[in-house]
Parts: sequence; C-alpha cells; structure tokens
Amino acid sequence: MKNIVILISGSGSNMESIARAAQREGWAGKYQAKVAAVISNKAAAPGLALARELGLHTEVLDHKAFDSREAFDAALTTLIDRFDTPQAPTLVVLAGFMRILTPGFVSHFAGRLVNIHPSLLPAFAGLNTHQRAIDAGCQFAGATVHLVTAELDHGPILAQAVVPILASDDASTLAARVLTQEHRIYPQAVAKLLLNV
Repeated sequence: MKNIVILISGSGSNMESIARAAQREGWAGKYQAKVAAVISNKAAAPGLALARELGLHTEVLDHKAFDSREAFDAALTTLIDRFDTPQAPTLVVLAGFMRILTPGFVSHFAGRLVNIHPSLLPAFAGLNTHQRAIDAGCQFAGATVHLVTAELDHGPILAQAVVPILASDDASTLAARVLTQEHRIYPQAVAKLLLNV
C-alpha cells in the first residue's frame, strides 16, 4: 500500500478534497494508496479536527519547539518516514503547509513531494498572488499543482486550472473562485502521480 501524508497549517480544505476523492474513487483498490496521516505544524489548525472527522490519523509537530528550520525539517522527515512501506515510499502532499522547506527536506522527498500554488506558475510565485494578478491587469488567474524543488514555487508542473479575472473581482472573490478549482485539480494530479511513485 502506498501511503500519502498530507501536511497542513490551516483549514485543510485541499486536504479534505484529496481525502474525500481517495474514499469516493476507491484509491485503495485502484492505486493501492491511502491517506495515512495528516500532519500540521500548528496544533490549533482547524484542518486537524476535519481530518479526524474523516477518520484520518493526525499528528502535530510544532515548528516553534525547534531552534532552527533545519532541526524542524529533520524531525518532520523522521515523522513522515515512519509511514514508508516496503512496497513504496510515502507521497508527501503540501496542502496549505505554510513553511519554507529546507533543501535537505526537498531532496529527501524528491519526486514524491507535491504542492499546489494559487497562481498560474511561473507567474506570481510567493504570497499575495491574487492581488498581484489583479494589480498587474491580468485577465486570467488560476492554480498550479507542481512537484517541489529547492526553488520556492517552482518545479515540474503537473496540472493547472485557469480562472478569469472579472472587473468586479477583489483578492478575496478571486481567491474563492481559484480555491474551487484547486479542490478539483489537486486530487486529480495526486491520483496521476500515484501511478508513478
């Protein structure tokens, strides 16, 4: 069985879309894969309660308990590696995990570390993507699922969804429409990735 570990820091809406797709579409039978754990760096993350409601195993690893980013990432690596199986290494899915990862962490999980970003990468890497797209006069925004590399918000693109920017949009209305598309494409991209890990 291939284990999927999802990392969150907040509401967990993308985690929920993936977990529900795994259940609804029978990933255990189709891909020999399951969501094995949801890990958060914040004990108060609402997504943890949601994960428990979905019957998922949860863990908390508070980054504030560590002296450095490297120390936290080393502990997180050890925690995730507990879910490796003899049949396959764990697939690590970033779903609103608000931490910049160290090169060592990224290298350890190379080829099986995936993220979703709320822009049409390579445009608007980083934060405040929706307002930046509006301010730039873009006609379209969107979301990108990509493999993670050491360079922030870069890496091979697995899926994208395009959302028109309306004249009436502000950052919050645009973000809401993009999030709807994130919930659609992220489970699809993870499912495809499971065929290759």
